[in-house]
Amino acid sequence: MRVLVLQTRYASDPMLEHERGCFLAATGCPESDLHFRNVMNGMPTVEEVTVYDALIIGGSGDFSVAERDQWFFGPFAELLRGLVDFSFPSFGCCFGYQLLVDAMGGTVIRDPARAELGSTVVTLTEDGARDPLFGELPNQFIAQMGHFDRATELPDGVPNLASSDTCRNQAIRVPGAPIWATQFHPELDEQGNRDRCVAYIKEFGTIEGYQALPSPDALSILPRFLELVIS
Repeated sequence: MRVLVLQTRYASDPMLEHERGCFLAATGCPESDLHFRNVMNGMPTVEEVTVYDALIIGGSGDFSVAERDQWFFGPFAELLRGLVDFSFPSFGCCFGYQLLVDAMGGTVIRDPARAELGSTVVTLTEDGARDPLFGELPNQFIAQMGHFDRATELPDGVPNLASSDTCRNQAIRVPGAPIWATQFHPELDEQGNRDRCVAYIKEFGTIEGYQALPSPDALSILPRFLELVIS
């Protein structure tokens, strides 16, 4: 198995290596199976991505899909649309979710008033309960959050699979394709989320009410995704 993990982080970001460790732990893959590439060093082409068995798109601590103020947003959107056309097995986490929503014509806004930090209860929608990946989850489960941007409108024809009290759109699947994405972080456990919040405390400011709880159901998503799309 060969899985490409795209990161979007400055080399100085302390979460660059941390995120790699989280994906290794969450997927249960040996290091030889996960291949990490930072798009800050260049955006891969569709042809370069599709030599792998699957793609995972990680989060980002410094960039906002709503602001689109970096060179890579246009090329990233083009890449994702190409992968959708190719029906290439892909999973986007947080920033990856927002990138996919934006690339397919949805709307992502910056909304600090509805930021989610820490552990949050997520509820499956009817579409989520019928989904081959999300339908294996309980109706409600704990997920790890860390975002200021959120999707207010999903692309045409793309169902919302899960919701939280603060953020209605939490997960999507591209219809007819093995492509999923979540606003929450299925690669993080409670300690990983604590590490993330401490690293970004200047951006988050006060984190009053923050709680970190175990999220075993959310942690089961990435291994099942890989099992589903590669088997």
